[in-house]
Amino acid sequence: MNAFEKIRIEQEMKVFAQKSFEKPAFCKNAEQIRYYSTEWRLKIEEYESRYNFAPAWAYTLLEEYLTHEALLADKKFVTSR
Repeated sequence: MNAFEKIRIEQEMKVFAQKSFEKPAFCKNAEQIRYYSTEWRLKIEEYESRYNFAPAWAYTLLEEYLTHEALLADKKFVTSR
């Protein structure tokens, strides 16, 4: 895969993420974040299987969703005590 193809894939993924998802910090509950993280994980897997490539920032975004989900889950656990 050449550099042009990698740039095209990165742009494609950025547009998809911007149009389809809220930023992790703007998500209101763990269910919303869980939905986005699952969908994003599937998108990464799709690009990995189709192009054998997914940009590093895609994994960083997934990690942000998972981290924010864990924080909300911890907050919910603490408040339910």
